[in-house]
Amino acid sequence: MWTLAVGLARVALVPFARLRVSGDVPDALRDGPLILAANHISPVDPVVLMAACHQRGLRPRFLADAGLFRLRTLGWLMRRTGHIPVARGTATVTEALRLATAAVKDGAVVLVYPEGRISLDPGLWPEKGKTGTARLALATGAVVVPVAQWGTHELVPWSAPKGAPRGLLRALARRPLIRVHFGPPLRATGPAREATEQIIAAITRELEPLRADEPDLPRHTDPTRPVTTARSRPR
Repeated sequence: MWTLAVGLARVALVPFARLRVSGDVPDALRDGPLILAANHISPVDPVVLMAACHQRGLRPRFLADAGLFRLRTLGWLMRRTGHIPVARGTATVTEALRLATAAVKDGAVVLVYPEGRISLDPGLWPEKGKTGTARLALATGAVVVPVAQWGTHELVPWSAPKGAPRGLLRALARRPLIRVHFGPPLRATGPAREATEQIIAAITRELEPLRADEPDLPRHTDPTRPVTTARSRPR
């Protein structure tokens, strides 16, 4: 069921964007246990990453906002295919780490966003990460593959679903280029905060070539996305 959904994501993306995927995951890691750690720049990142993973023969389980699981059709599909709800801002948020740890130890490929939210950095660069991804890697001993993506912010605004139809119509006419790159595997070490920085730094290194012509600010501006430097990292 999930293999079909991942394939459909790739098909659904075709009218709206040109997807270019580079890098790969070693064959020995492809079936897990494995952690994919990606930067987060748009509400449609999961769809794009599903399509990119389909090209690389990967079928990851996502850590996703618990609100998505309350949607009738999508929520049913996500529950049936083993995705993991994250109840942000609640006392049960740590349950997601427990479930993810069990999944990785059981041999799953799990995709996470170490930042814990869509980046609010003015340049849309990866922010300082939350420690959950590092704690997952340290608890399981699993390898982490940094995944960098660029261009998804041109499809729909930060405020989606508000403004999404207009954004998709614009994308339908322009078909912006979206790049996804799978970087070399790394094994996080040290305390959780130090391991978190290792992961975020690796994602940033893989992102730099994808946006070499936009080193400071993205050309596409989204007036609905609030910006703050509170969690910005020096580059």
